[in-house]
Amino acid sequence: MADIEFKGRVAIVTGAGGGLGRQHALALAARGAKVLVNDLGGAVDGSGGTAGAAQKVVDEIRAAGGEALANAASVTDFAAVEAMVQQAIDAWGRVDVLVNNAGILRDKSFAKMSMDDFRLVVDVHLMGAAYCCKAVWPHMVAQQYGRIVMTTSSTGLYGNFGQSNYGAAKLAQVGLMQTLALEGAKHNIHVNALAPTAATRMTEGLMPQEVLDALKPEAVVPAMLVLAHESAPTRTILCAGAGTFEAAHITLTQGVHLGIGSEVPEQLAARLAEVTNRAGEQVPQSGAAQGTNEVAKAMASR
Repeated sequence: MADIEFKGRVAIVTGAGGGLGRQHALALAARGAKVLVNDLGGAVDGSGGTAGAAQKVVDEIRAAGGEALANAASVTDFAAVEAMVQQAIDAWGRVDVLVNNAGILRDKSFAKMSMDDFRLVVDVHLMGAAYCCKAVWPHMVAQQYGRIVMTTSSTGLYGNFGQSNYGAAKLAQVGLMQTLALEGAKHNIHVNALAPTAATRMTEGLMPQEVLDALKPEAVVPAMLVLAHESAPTRTILCAGAGTFEAAHITLTQGVHLGIGSEVPEQLAARLAEVTNRAGEQVPQSGAAQGTNEVAKAMASR
């Protein structure tokens, strides 16, 4: 089995001042990458900020013999994100890997959540990822190479009480991944998503200590390395936690053709179990698969 190494590669990791992002940055550097460590240095809810968090990780990397730079830009500031990418270009001439890891939490039930808290979480997770992708995209196209890792979540994929804002933003990253992977294919830009389960400051106090000990952030890192490597797949959602790895898929069932008519709503209700039956489901290669399936069944019924 070939080693997963990043010699000659340049990586940007957002939200890398602690927790999972720090482990991502350290692992990429240990395997040869030059790493730009980005972190606003704010609290879990996004308030505050200091450059010290990113610099501390840079110091760790340099102490281990690696090469790194610190950046304290907020991913919600597109101009600052563009400057961050230019910082890497000026220093090292390219950007090969982007790990969109920056995030915040503002958990409350939807009934009690303010729209300001909803919007801020979406801005950090979704728009932050979009800004970073937009800033690296022309460089990756020009060099005909790029690896982008989105950070999604089981909350986005499957839901979690009290995290409507976070879940919406995290599943939106998967939607962004799906299209960017299609658009990037001809430029050798692979785009994937990682759904981590890890004990970080975002999960402190939410689980028993024994469970938190099993969910070390380091246990997620192998999945990131696989998705960020030159041998990476594209349009893949990897789940990782406690040393266990799974894949998630957005699928389409075979469905049932009912046609058009006044009785179709009642027919659909009566046959809903058949429509949702997962036997023979597919993982579409693009959004066109839905329309293709629907039209094919309509034509076959004639």
